[in-house]
Amino acid sequence: MYKIYITEDDTKISSLISENLIKWGYITEITHDFHEIIKEISAFSPDLILMDINLPVFDGFYWCSEIRKISSVPVIFISSRDSSMDIVMAMNMGGDDFIQKPFSMEVLIAKIKAILRRTYSYTDTSLNIQERNGIILNLNERCLYYGKEKIDLTANEFRIISVLFENAGKVVKREKIIKELWQQEDFVDDNTLTVNINRLRKKLISSGINDFIETKKGEGYIIK
Repeated sequence: MYKIYITEDDTKISSLISENLIKWGYITEITHDFHEIIKEISAFSPDLILMDINLPVFDGFYWCSEIRKISSVPVIFISSRDSSMDIVMAMNMGGDDFIQKPFSMEVLIAKIKAILRRTYSYTDTSLNIQERNGIILNLNERCLYYGKEKIDLTANEFRIISVLFENAGKVVKREKIIKELWQQEDFVDDNTLTVNINRLRKKLISSGINDFIETKKGEGYIIK
C-alpha cells in the first residue's frame, strides 16, 4: 500500500483528495502544520507527495526544493496557477508532474498510478530518513541535514548516530554501540568509542547543534 502526503491549504480540497485516494487503497496524510512540512514528511515517509503552490509560510516551490535536498520521492504539483512559467518552475524545482485546478479525480488517480508504477518498478526512491528536533538523518546518503546545511559523516559517525536515532528517547549503552560499530566488542577498547563520540559532537557543534547527544554517566548516550 503506497503512502501519499497531501500539502494543500484548502481543507475541502485536501479532504476530497484524501477520501478518494483512500477508496483506491492508498494511505494518506494531510499537512497539519505548514511550518513543519519537512518534519511531517520525515515522520510519514510517503511514496508520493501532492503539492499545492500557493501555501501559507512558504510556497510549494520552496518546499519541493527542500524535499529534493533529502529525497527523490516523486512530487506532483496541483495548482490553479496555469502559466507556462509556473509549470516550468515546478519542473525546475524537482516536480514530476503538474495538474491544474479544477481537475478530474480520475485524471489525478491515473497520474498517481503512472508515476508510482514508473518510479517503483525500477528503483526504490522512497523517503528513507529520520528526524529528531529538526535534525534529519538521511539513511540513503549517510549524512545529516540541519536547516540548509548538510553534515557529512564518517562511516563510524553514521553508525553511531543511526543507533541513537533508532533508540531516540532511550539510553543506549556503550556496549551496544560498540557491538553495532565493530560487531565484536573485543576488537575495540572503550576509549575508541569516546574518541568517535567526541568527534561527532564537535562536528554537530560546528553546525550549530549543541547538546544533541547527552551522556548518561555510567550508562551510555541518549538523544531526546
